[in-house]
Amino acid sequence: MPAYYLEALTVTLGIALLMAEAFIPSKTKGWVGIAGAIGLAGILGLTCLAIGPEAKPTADWANWSLWNFYTFDSLARFYKIFALVCTLLVLLMGVDYRKILARFTDHPGSEAGTGEYHALPVFACAGMMWLASARDLAGAFVALELVTITFYILVSYMRRNVGSLEAGVKYLILGALSTGFLVYGIAWIYGSAGTMSLPLIGTILLDPAACIYYQTNLTPLLFGVALVMVGLGFKVGAVPMQMWIPDVYQGAPTPTTAFLSVGSKAAGFILMIRFLEPFLASPVTRGPVLALLVVLACATLLFGNLAAIAQTNFKRLLAYSSIAHAGFLLLALATWQAGDAQLNAPKVVSFYLATYLLMTLGVFFVLAQVRIQRDGENIADFNGLGTTNPRLALALTVLLAALAGVPLTAGFIGKFFVFYLAVEAHLWWAVGIATIAAGAGFYYYFKVIRAMWWMPPTDSTPVSLPPISTGCIAVLTAAVLLIGIWPQPIWSLLRCVNPPRVVTQVILD
Repeated sequence: MPAYYLEALTVTLGIALLMAEAFIPSKTKGWVGIAGAIGLAGILGLTCLAIGPEAKPTADWANWSLWNFYTFDSLARFYKIFALVCTLLVLLMGVDYRKILARFTDHPGSEAGTGEYHALPVFACAGMMWLASARDLAGAFVALELVTITFYILVSYMRRNVGSLEAGVKYLILGALSTGFLVYGIAWIYGSAGTMSLPLIGTILLDPAACIYYQTNLTPLLFGVALVMVGLGFKVGAVPMQMWIPDVYQGAPTPTTAFLSVGSKAAGFILMIRFLEPFLASPVTRGPVLALLVVLACATLLFGNLAAIAQTNFKRLLAYSSIAHAGFLLLALATWQAGDAQLNAPKVVSFYLATYLLMTLGVFFVLAQVRIQRDGENIADFNGLGTTNPRLALALTVLLAALAGVPLTAGFIGKFFVFYLAVEAHLWWAVGIATIAAGAGFYYYFKVIRAMWWMPPTDSTPVSLPPISTGCIAVLTAAVLLIGIWPQPIWSLLRCVNPPRVVTQVILD
């Protein structure tokens, strides 16, 4: 099956969900989210059959001009799987979050205004999948805007909630500003390199004659790179483009916050990897770009971790935590020259994001249920959870410990790889700052654990989990522990290559 079918099927699924929700009368809209999750699971299964033109060069579609804009390598396959899994889990979280959505959209007794909320993430998923295969800056920009515009709606979806509307306005204004930086940067790069094709830019930068030219005319190209990095820094939450994250994360619906924290961040980083690859491969541009990444990483690590210490709202704490993890990911990118074919910066970033998905979505599943049943998102609302629901408190303890980087959890493996590459690259100042940042992370994550196990409960009502949330939390917690001692399931996805032509033909025939 040609790889571009995956995005086509995802968009078709989103349209089908919108049409079904509009024309099928139903008092409850949870079935829309469940149908979307089932559809995405089917598309996820098809990713193992998807192939690019290299696997079947004799096919008619293998010679289409589409492949000048679209690639399907092992990294693209991994991030398509990532986008599908993330969106599937967010849809399931939204099914259990319908009570809050109904209260702030139509009225508490009606779900009439919640149906579209379960279909919109599917379109964002399609945009993230296109980003994973982007080979051209124009195509990457269109895919990124599909993701961003969808999030504009999802963030401000609870129209009767002032916090959600405020978050939507802030995200819209700052998102439009970042888009301006991105487009302006792309224009400068096009004016300097004469093309928006990333592989062709890489070829130009490695040409000896071009290297001589850019040694004296490098400023316009680097200016364009800096502008694009400002736009991408907004998407991933890097300092100084992080100012929108705390307010937007706190005001948005909890499933949307989870999707922003994981899906949007992953979309930004896969585009950053694709964009930076030609500039980091060239000796002319490598030094300035690596220096920029180191500065961004250190500033992001310090700001995210130190600002999280004083937070009393759990969702806001997770917002600063998201900034902190963006710092670790940027530090991994700054080690581009370190490592080898088995362990390098793109693979470490991808592995870190995969573990981050497991840990963060598990935490948000718990947070969503506390928001529903205790009507609060402060750390104090978790007081005594170890008494009222010990199993839920234990799961959240494991997930938070993993986010902090406790050994024998998935979070420790991801941070270990980042530190290993940073040491290999001799980024000693960055290693020192990352160590301080990691230590701060232990404090503010364990502040929540302390509230659950050592503080008396402010609400003695037990937090009872619905079946969907119970299953998702159990699976994610078990996966965090499993990956902590056996990381091969994720690592094997990053080592995979496109299936051999003969095997592919047997499957398709």
